[in-house]
Amino acid sequence: MKEVITHTIEILQKSKDFEVTISLLEERNNVSIYNINFSSETPFQPQEVTFKWKIPAVNAKGVWKPTTDFAKRIMDDWELDHMESRISVDSPVISLFGHDDTNTITFACSDAINTKKLNALYREEDNCIYCHISFFTERHHSITDYNAQLRIDQRHQHFSESLKDVGKWWESFENLTPAKVPELAKTPVYSTWYQFHQKLDTDYLIEECKIAATLGYELIILDDGWQTKDENRGYDYTGDWYPERIPEMKNFIEDIHETGMKLALWYSVPFCGKKSKAYQKFKGKFLTEEHRWAPVFDPRYPEVRAYLISLYVNALIEWKIDGFKLDFIDEFKVYPSTKLTKEDGRDYSSVNLAVDRLMTDIIGSLHAINPEVVVEFRQKYTGPAMRKYGNMFRAFDCPGDSVMNRVRITDIKMLCGDTAVHSDMFTYHKKEPLEIKALQIVNTLFGVPQLSILLQEASSEELSMINFYTHYWRNHSEIFLKGKFTPQQPLANYPILKSSSDTHTIIGLYNNYVVDFSEKTDKIDIINGQLATKIVLSSEENYGAYLCTVYDCMGKKISESTLMILIGAIQIKVPVCGLIRLEKNPKL
Repeated sequence: MKEVITHTIEILQKSKDFEVTISLLEERNNVSIYNINFSSETPFQPQEVTFKWKIPAVNAKGVWKPTTDFAKRIMDDWELDHMESRISVDSPVISLFGHDDTNTITFACSDAINTKKLNALYREEDNCIYCHISFFTERHHSITDYNAQLRIDQRHQHFSESLKDVGKWWESFENLTPAKVPELAKTPVYSTWYQFHQKLDTDYLIEECKIAATLGYELIILDDGWQTKDENRGYDYTGDWYPERIPEMKNFIEDIHETGMKLALWYSVPFCGKKSKAYQKFKGKFLTEEHRWAPVFDPRYPEVRAYLISLYVNALIEWKIDGFKLDFIDEFKVYPSTKLTKEDGRDYSSVNLAVDRLMTDIIGSLHAINPEVVVEFRQKYTGPAMRKYGNMFRAFDCPGDSVMNRVRITDIKMLCGDTAVHSDMFTYHKKEPLEIKALQIVNTLFGVPQLSILLQEASSEELSMINFYTHYWRNHSEIFLKGKFTPQQPLANYPILKSSSDTHTIIGLYNNYVVDFSEKTDKIDIINGQLATKIVLSSEENYGAYLCTVYDCMGKKISESTLMILIGAIQIKVPVCGLIRLEKNPKL
């Protein structure tokens, strides 16, 4: 008999100025979809409304949120630090997973634009998990009607499958249709940031690009510094975006193109430094002037949006660049001094809706010139709404932290469908042993690798290592990007990742765990992303003979032998950050 899940959802409402209703739209296979409506015959200023329900805390190990990083433990109901989601911060979804990585409950909201808070908390009095989603948790302009959907999934399946289904559900809404992902968005990237910061040297960069192209990199992101000679890592001079450091920008980009590389430019979209000409021009048209870095443009002014769009359109036309890294989108938000009215020339009262309009117009204008243009966003602005405008989502900055890079790639990847997920730029100290340097790149492989290394100063062994794993990624990018992706043990920071096609499985092992072998494909690769020099496989079936080839981190073949995988355990010797390839051989 099919199990039916019903939810007793409590509505907690402070204001009586508007009516709030929730009704069941659909219930199928333990997935329930509810319609939520706020309405009034006269305009009302919405106040916070919370929808709350509970489930027994049965098989509850941890709570997954879009950017909790290492903090996926269960929180108690007296911990009041709730997750906030809005157009440019996180995604309105939470997943409670079990001790076997199965889904206990995953709930999500269709409104990815407006600000809300979510949580799933443990109550010790009754040993239940209390789930809630709160709407209009920040000041909001007056409205007459509001509608959203709440999706609750309690199917018994891997939690990552429930999250992937949420991503597909969001895609079904017309206002959340993802942007096209061009091939350039799915290629490895060289970034200037960690090695150059604002001290960019064009001649040096051209030589870097020549080497990067031979290693399998196709795009360079020219980060902060191209627009100013100021080297204080501040934002006082943002806003004008004149290439002060590289005045012959068009010629420089032509030189980059001749190396075989494409180029994207960095822009800090919201910031308008007080030392810029734009600051004087747009005085009074900022969301705040009290930001610790720089005043923040107010996108509710049509002239502000037009100015920002013109910057990117002109760069695309005049300099022939290939893409953009549009940064700090999350700083477009309601500040204490922000007036939420449509007056003084503002054509929007809502900041979130104005951001949606700005980003929609930016990507529409760019696509009209070059449909293949790439646009990168980084966490936390990697939610379903941001998929409408960006086609590259990058893990938030974690220089030298291979584990965090892997975790952040994985967390983004489960929700964002075909949008290309990029690693943060891997980097390392030049005195690190080669095998430990390799840890940085092997932890990026289930995303698109980005690096920030001075290649002209790298040893031949380093270049061989980068070349081997970058080309390995390129040769198997379809599996990494489109294969069936299964991350294991989120509370242990995903020590085992797996992606597979119909014929080929790739397993990344990042800690000293036994790999449960249950692969049906004829080809299996195991990446040894740890310092241990052995991998242990455990099988509950007799799989028979495989040709086992072992490589080191530079791609040198270490050994080749016949391996029998039978019921029980077997140990394979492999170098640090090496690779094992298992292939079914009908002759054996």
